[in-house]
Amino acid sequence: MLVAAAVCPAPPLLVPEVAAGAAAELADARTACSDALAVLAAARPDRLVVVGAAGADHTGPYPQGSRGSFRGFGVAADVRLGEGEEGPRLLPTSLAVAAWLLARARWGAAPVEGLGVAEPLEADACLRTGRELAATDDRVALLVMGDGSACRTVKAPGYLDERATAFDAEAARALGAADTAALAALDTGLARELKAAGRAPWQVLAGAAEGAGLDGRLLYDEAPYGVGYFVATWS
Repeated sequence: MLVAAAVCPAPPLLVPEVAAGAAAELADARTACSDALAVLAAARPDRLVVVGAAGADHTGPYPQGSRGSFRGFGVAADVRLGEGEEGPRLLPTSLAVAAWLLARARWGAAPVEGLGVAEPLEADACLRTGRELAATDDRVALLVMGDGSACRTVKAPGYLDERATAFDAEAARALGAADTAALAALDTGLARELKAAGRAPWQVLAGAAEGAGLDGRLLYDEAPYGVGYFVATWS
């Protein structure tokens, strides 16, 4: 069953080497992510599964030891998803950011593995995936990587969409309240139009947490660069 979860944003800019001169702009987000990981460690899980959005070529499971890289962002920085034999595939960006966060926190509380979730995956399939994850061990924790809308300002990656603020407000409320029903009800089509890459991973979390009785807490809710970034804990 699911004993704890942390929700973090997945922009490569969380990695200071990638952000370079703009690294200080996400300092509060990094701190919130560190606090969220501490909640996961305190839950003493038997296994940690990192869930993040991925392109079609990067979906599916990633074993402990899988390697990720930020070289595509012009930085000679590589990461590993925990200790273990290197897997055959590179981590998708969302899981590479998670691997960096875990390494920064010196994670050692439980074995860790990854799951890349296709961004267009329908809600029912996301919920089913979450239920299956929660059933795989007595004490499972999730680190869920995903961003809100990318349409909060005219300079945002998706330009300005007036619907983005309300979408992000509801997502932030649901994440902060551990409201699985509200997350399950997020509109897949609207999320796609708003470029909200976190929708599918959040709905995996909703499926995993059904009946777990977890309480939520929102630690961070900002939209730098016009993208909704949230950090939350469920425990």
